[in-house]
Amino acid sequence: MKISQNYGWIATVVASAVIAVVAILLFALPQYGVWQQSLEGKAELMKADYTRQVAVVEAQAQLDAAEKLKQVAVIKAEGIAQANKIIGQSLKNNPDYLTYLQIESIEKGAANGNKTYFVSPNQGGLPIVLPAT
Repeated sequence: MKISQNYGWIATVVASAVIAVVAILLFALPQYGVWQQSLEGKAELMKADYTRQVAVVEAQAQLDAAEKLKQVAVIKAEGIAQANKIIGQSLKNNPDYLTYLQIESIEKGAANGNKTYFVSPNQGGLPIVLPAT
């Protein structure tokens, strides 16, 4: 009889342990699910924040690049304006150079197949060169 009492005691302990484990699992599994979802939510939030920060940095880089391109365009325009001013001033009192440019233009045209030109004087003293049609 002692043997069956020992087995009864062991069976009681094992049954109690199984009941305890099942009770713990029934309580712990939902808590674990909530904890895991909380971690996933935090990870998603961090990912969204990082994505937003990347978008802000990229937008700032595009803005900086556009500002630099604008500065380049302004500097180029200023250079062209200065060059045009210098050229305009040098041509203002230099009809011989303008005549030279016309002759050079006629020669380039002749090299490209334009053979006949009509020259007509105007009031400024420079000839008007018209290609034959």
